Amino acid sequence: MRAIADLAARDPRRVVGLISGTSGDGIDAAVVEVTGAGAGARVRLLAGTTLPFPPEDRAALFQLFDPATSGVDRLCRFNFRLGELFAAAALAALREAGMPPEAADLIGSAGQTVWHVPAPEGATLQIGEPAVIAERTGLPVIADFRVADVAAGGHGAPLVTYFDYVVFRDPHRSRAVQNIGGIGNVAYLPARPPRGCEIGDVLAFDTGPGNMLIDGVVEILTAGRQTYDRDGAMASRGRVDPAWLTALLADPYLRAAPPKTTGREVYGKPFAARLVEEARARGLGPDDAVATVSALTADSIVRAYRDFLLPLGGLDEVIVSGGGAANPFLLRRIADGLGLPVRRADDLGVDSKLKEAMAFALMASDAIAGLATNVPTATGAAGPRVLGKFVPSPRMV
Repeated sequence: MRAIADLAARDPRRVVGLISGTSGDGIDAAVVEVTGAGAGARVRLLAGTTLPFPPEDRAALFQLFDPATSGVDRLCRFNFRLGELFAAAALAALREAGMPPEAADLIGSAGQTVWHVPAPEGATLQIGEPAVIAERTGLPVIADFRVADVAAGGHGAPLVTYFDYVVFRDPHRSRAVQNIGGIGNVAYLPARPPRGCEIGDVLAFDTGPGNMLIDGVVEILTAGRQTYDRDGAMASRGRVDPAWLTALLADPYLRAAPPKTTGREVYGKPFAARLVEEARARGLGPDDAVATVSALTADSIVRAYRDFLLPLGGLDEVIVSGGGAANPFLLRRIADGLGLPVRRADDLGVDSKLKEAMAFALMASDAIAGLATNVPTATGAAGPRVLGKFVPSPRMV
């Protein structure tokens, strides 16, 4: 198609990245300028925003997370409704950038994962209809990034590893780039002079629970008055129960070797409800329960590094992004556990909250260039794959 050839020839490209993460709290949208492609690409954030889900839409989304309340009719309708919300987030981000939609080139939409079954079974489903996004914005859309990797035998995650490799690799410092969203995931980027590591040197995997369990426990304990532990305040006031924490860290997923991925299917609301019951049985107050569950997230990250990263070589620093980057309790506990500097992605010029949206903008841009954006050493796929499906805009007719 001539239109795709024209898009591929543009440099730089202005791309809107969209994602709703495993926490299901809203849609992050980032307007990004991508200059070049592949390992040498330069990524600059022009503007970004987060569109919270209206309460009724969030409730409908969470029904889809539960097999008992999902259903094909709800799934079909909400796929289109979510497309409308994603389009609204893209247009809001473009307004923040002071750009009319026609000044952008492309949208990269990660969609919303509603179910994910990792390898070896291998199945995944993301919704947020890209044809609706294209129709409402007038822009072409690359979407459904995970499925090509899963079809190739991979886990389809973590996918942001590609962005971490392009943006954060360093020739002289070995880095662990840790995202703490609903789930925690890490990319290990060993130092390799003179330009940094090659993509085949990268190891990445889901470390385990991130904010999802903390949020779920907080919401139950506060009867919905709080949906997350703002600034880690409850955890910081509480006392970690060491015996309970030891039991929680015996979780088989945490011991499994990478490649590995996990999600809401394991660490969702039923798991959070179980933890609240256990905390009450142990006589723990709300702050102590949140402190212990928060320590589970932090210590599972520390243990993953000790078990799977440090044996590969040195580690100079940890760079944290995602909602967990705003939780001082998590950052302190990770730093103390590793004895290493822990920095926020913002310290290196990347917005911690919008990093994943920026990543899917980059991946969409490189997909148009015909470049593979999965990292087989991270996902376990049979080889490099161009990720995403192309939906033309109405203007291409």
